[in-house]
Amino acid sequence: MNIQPLYTKVLMSQVLVHQNAVYLAGRFADAIPAENDLDIQAGNTLAAIEQVLAEAGSDKTRLLSATIYLKDIQADLEQMDRIWGQWLPEGVIPVRAALEAERVQPDVLVEIAMVAAL
Repeated sequence: MNIQPLYTKVLMSQVLVHQNAVYLAGRFADAIPAENDLDIQAGNTLAAIEQVLAEAGSDKTRLLSATIYLKDIQADLEQMDRIWGQWLPEGVIPVRAALEAERVQPDVLVEIAMVAAL
């Protein structure tokens, strides 16, 4: 069984490649804007995900599933749905869940975990 970890830290890998899939741990924007703007944070997060998928040999046209964690699902789900719909390529419809989850870092509004095919 060949499991290839990428971006490994002490307690976890940010990315694992196994067989024909890429598993991405929850990611959030590297730079959190002072104004706590979901459009900016989600855009930065999705751009980082695209880069990591490319490094692993995949891309957003091969998404299988996504889990979106929102700090305030009541306030932000509709906006996140719009951002998500604009980011996805036409015809790509992965399974998806959206959950509310508060983070240790109070300024993080969105975190996204994904699985994509190679």
